[in-house]
Amino acid sequence: MIAIGPDMPERFRRYWAEHRLPFIGLADPEHRVAGQYGQEVKLLKLGRLPAVVVVDREGIVRAAHYGGSMRDIPANETLLATLAALGTGAEQSTTGAPSEPEGVERC
Repeated sequence: MIAIGPDMPERFRRYWAEHRLPFIGLADPEHRVAGQYGQEVKLLKLGRLPAVVVVDREGIVRAAHYGGSMRDIPANETLLATLAALGTGAEQSTTGAPSEPEGVERC
């Protein structure tokens, strides 16, 4: 798991150290990485909208959720179910949305 945030590297490092987060963080102040995965930046909403993207070892996006607000973040249980379904090859949508293109699933 990698969390990508909009802060400058030093601020990002301090946040990670302060909160002792058990996963990798990547500072992305110019939105280069986030933009590659379709995360939107809305100035009127004061920054990035939440996005959760599951990328496999080959670099293929297997699941994605793009939130409309900071309250629109999938629950851990939803994400774990999505990962479990992808691990078994099961076709499952956790949003009830129409099917995604082959190999990509919304979570």
